[in-house]
Amino acid sequence: MPTQAKVDRVSELKEKLERCSIAVSTNYAGIGVNDMTDLRRRMRDAGVEFTVVKNNLMKLACDASQRSQAKSIVEGPTAIAFGYDDPTAVPKALAEFIRTTRLPLDIQGAVMGEGVLPPADVNRMAALPAKPQLVASLLGQLQAPLQRLLGALNGPLQNLDGLLQARIRQLESAGASE
Repeated sequence: MPTQAKVDRVSELKEKLERCSIAVSTNYAGIGVNDMTDLRRRMRDAGVEFTVVKNNLMKLACDASQRSQAKSIVEGPTAIAFGYDDPTAVPKALAEFIRTTRLPLDIQGAVMGEGVLPPADVNRMAALPAKPQLVASLLGQLQAPLQRLLGALNGPLQNLDGLLQARIRQLESAGASE
């Protein structure tokens, strides 16, 4: 018979899974209490909710939230990082923590939308530039063909303008010399 605390925990995890834009699963074995506290603080500062879960309760929450594919990334001592806004914020925050502390925090995978991402894809997401940089790059790529078209259309008009200006100067110099 499940206890009320476990039922509440499953419903809480279900709600988090339904709301999140990305959920990254990590294996926290080998990390001390002080390091775990530091990790939670850093995740909170980055706008990420980081929580240790029991695998059976997480699997029940996955089934209840219609994200049963998330069960494949829950193995061993598991902690889940939930991101609600920018999907790249969670992988970036985890990668930054691993890089600066050199602790053995293993990324097991992630659930984003309807798909499961392997650890390699999560690490690639962490290497992506910030969203404003991506938007600026996209706008630059969209703008380049239009600028080339504008230059091609303006070329004959500029040549005609140059020709008319030269003719005006020629007529003015011929009128002044007479």
